[in-house]
Amino acid sequence: MAKPSFDEFADMLDRAVDRIPDRFLRDLTGGFNLRQGKKREGEYFILGEYIEDGIGGCFIIFYYGSFVGLLEDEPDNCWEEEIIDTVLHEMEHHLESLAGCDDLARREIEELARALQNEPTG
Repeated sequence: MAKPSFDEFADMLDRAVDRIPDRFLRDLTGGFNLRQGKKREGEYFILGEYIEDGIGGCFIIFYYGSFVGLLEDEPDNCWEEEIIDTVLHEMEHHLESLAGCDDLARREIEELARALQNEPTG
């Protein structure tokens, strides 16, 4: 299968998040959410994001359209690996937040700054 349907993608995502032990899900009050659309930051697809909201709590959003934009013609195993990598990445944000630490966010900002500095202006 080249591109999983939205429902097939949702099933792959469910299989990944269902394997997370409950102790790591503490205070993830809004759980895992999937949106059909895509999200971009410049030329980069945003596959998922961790949200901390004083009203809605903490939750993770995955963007099916972004996965399609990045992986459309890739085989199933690439989709599954990227889903697992994205789940782990967003869970790292959550666990760092619980620990009062933001090392991952700091590294991401540094990486984005390097990418923006290397982009041609025009």
